[in-house]
Amino acid sequence: MPKKILVLAHVDETGNALPKAAYEVLGAATELARKLDWSFLVGLIGTDLRVAADTIADCGAKRILCVSGPDFVAPRFASDAAAAESLCRAADAELILAPGTSRFQRALPALAHRLSGRVDTHVNSLAATDGAVSATRWFYRQRIEGQIQRDERPWILLLDAGCYEAWRGAGGQATVEQVAVTLPEAARRTTVSGIRSPKSDAQTIRPEAELLFVAGAGWTKKQADGRTHPEDAEKLILEFLSASKASLGGSKSLVDQSGENQAVLGFMTHLNQVGQTGATPRHPKGLSTCCHGEEPHVVGWRFVNERRAINLDANCGWARGKADVVYVADAFEVMKEVNALLVAREAKLVAATD
Repeated sequence: MPKKILVLAHVDETGNALPKAAYEVLGAATELARKLDWSFLVGLIGTDLRVAADTIADCGAKRILCVSGPDFVAPRFASDAAAAESLCRAADAELILAPGTSRFQRALPALAHRLSGRVDTHVNSLAATDGAVSATRWFYRQRIEGQIQRDERPWILLLDAGCYEAWRGAGGQATVEQVAVTLPEAARRTTVSGIRSPKSDAQTIRPEAELLFVAGAGWTKKQADGRTHPEDAEKLILEFLSASKASLGGSKSLVDQSGENQAVLGFMTHLNQVGQTGATPRHPKGLSTCCHGEEPHVVGWRFVNERRAINLDANCGWARGKADVVYVADAFEVMKEVNALLVAREAKLVAATD
């Protein structure tokens, strides 16, 4: 009997489209299935899945299975685990690949228990050698790389976003097989009463942004006039984020200052921390400002493709081989000019469309 791979995915907040991470997992599955000469299936969870299924109609999946209905619109552990279990039992696949979203991170470990299988999270690459599958992930905040192989099946693998090229196809009209799931009343006790999100101008973490802007502790230190200018730093950084739609990161030394009675940037939190037990972003480009660039900080940048830095010290750790381009200049002055250029460009675009 031929072996199979199942790709699990759920629709995004709009309710009818798959997130980018789902297409990345689909790209990984098509590549792995080709190497192993296995077939693969797709299992979708959501409400109205026709639009989502049609976008992947020509992906090469042997079957597209769906669990749909109002009970599966919002993230909820009980309903998501039940839906995923039904899809997996209908597919009877040895390998189950899924995007490492917060929704699946909660539900799929329980799925592995229900199926008497195994689960691994934060996977960043898959390999096939002589029919054996191995998964790679980072440990200790991307300092140690480990390769995992397991004999237990099914093996559930949650892939981190940004590690595989997203699958792209023309789409079409998909043939969808509905899988029935009967939820007990106990599984409906949790309800979503609403969603609270920050205003767009207050949102500083943007995983899909083209540029990651990282602020270092130098923004809050004494400047050439012997005084600190945290208010000016906040204004410059927020103006840049608003104009460029970049995502904001911060070095550990900067985000830790809030507990050290030092001048801080009011919008900076530990959620913005990059490197040294902080996040490891995967943006196409990165701009580091007022950073020293020690190795723990650089660890957080390993997946950024193009790295640039602004620093008055040409011999800092960041400048010596860790950044692609270093601007030896005052970050305050540079960002003033950059913001002015961005405003001028926006004015030209507005004038051109009028």
